Amino acid sequence: MTKRLKLVGWSKEHKGQVRNQILESAARLFMRRGFDNVSIDEVMQNAGLTRGAFYAHFKSKSELYAEAIRDAALKSIHAQEKAPPICERVENYLSVAHRKGEEMACPLAFLVSDVSQQNDTVRDVYTKVFKGFVTRLSESTQENISNQQALQSAVLMIGGMAIARALNDDSLAEQLLVACQQAIDL
Repeated sequence: MTKRLKLVGWSKEHKGQVRNQILESAARLFMRRGFDNVSIDEVMQNAGLTRGAFYAHFKSKSELYAEAIRDAALKSIHAQEKAPPICERVENYLSVAHRKGEEMACPLAFLVSDVSQQNDTVRDVYTKVFKGFVTRLSESTQENISNQQALQSAVLMIGGMAIARALNDDSLAEQLLVACQQAIDL
């Protein structure tokens, strides 16, 4: 009689942890360098994993990109749940530290031009994240602000950060961030 080996797979927790490592690695790299300048091998190496593990979690680089945007946005939302009042959140968003990407950066500002070149799936995720951003802005004040005010504030925050990141004049970038902070009336 031959003995059969019982193969034991990874636990659901382990699979979830690996997926999270991949998403965090991808978000960091994509936000620094964009979709086209990051390879799957780099994402996996940065996550401390092999390329083979990628396909157990994602079908394509594009799927990973969309999921990384969603994941980064969700982590940002969870961090804000314990955040200070809205005026301080605006200041934190439009800060030099955020511009430098020292913490997990906002995919809305860091990937704005990159996403416009992607497929509909990625753009759909970006659109949903943007809508959620606007909704959270309108609901986070003492008196809910209008959708138009929330859109204007979102544009000042996201656009201001995106432009500040593109500038190579740190002084001008800081002036821009302060001007955007002052223009937002929440």
